[in-house]
Amino acid sequence: MQAQVKGSTMPVLEMVLDPGEVIVSDHGELSWMTPNMQMTQTANAGQSNGLLGGLKRVLGGGSIFVTRYQATGGPGMVAFAAKVPGHIFPLEVAPGQGYLVHRHGWVCGTDAITPSIGFNQGLGGMLFGKEGFVLQRLDGSGTAWVELSGEVTTYDLAAGQSLLVHPGHVGVFQESVSFQMTRVQGVVNRYFGADGHWLVVLTGPGRVWLQSMPLPVLAASLRPYMGEERSAAEGGVVGGVLGNVLGR
Repeated sequence: MQAQVKGSTMPVLEMVLDPGEVIVSDHGELSWMTPNMQMTQTANAGQSNGLLGGLKRVLGGGSIFVTRYQATGGPGMVAFAAKVPGHIFPLEVAPGQGYLVHRHGWVCGTDAITPSIGFNQGLGGMLFGKEGFVLQRLDGSGTAWVELSGEVTTYDLAAGQSLLVHPGHVGVFQESVSFQMTRVQGVVNRYFGADGHWLVVLTGPGRVWLQSMPLPVLAASLRPYMGEERSAAEGGVVGGVLGNVLGR
């Protein structure tokens, strides 16, 4: 199996598989592939099998079914393109060394990777237009590829060292890092600071990857330019295209 990330601002993950090799992805991640790549839908992913495993993935922001790709009759290629400007990179997963990833982050993985629910908390519609705070857990053994939006900043937290993070900027962290939700201190900060009501407290030991441009923040930034007052020729076309991109 060969994996190559092509491009810079809008990267593409290109996977070349030998016959018999398998990768799995969340539903709807495919961008393009060679004709000899066999694609099937299954509720089984890693150690997570059947409907119960699928429901756990849904709670983690994924889908009931995952897509399984296998090359037949020779090497085959499948590609996954980034949804917005950002980065795609691999994570090595091992028993007891899993990761928690934001809801849109998991792209694909080797067939022993188990995606499931890591955490799901609604934030009362007060943050990011009812996005809430949802994490997927990646367990099992193998390699998983994740996508983060914008620029990526990493921190290695020592035992007991903490970082307060706006929920949308949480990208990935090792499962050794503990986390909890906390309210923004002060009524004035909470209601007039335009930063939402909640922060995530990440406490080491472990590595944390933060993303600079979460999808909900990008959507909120574009909303003023997608008003109903624009003409069908201008706002209708542009709004429709951007809406399809953001809604993917």
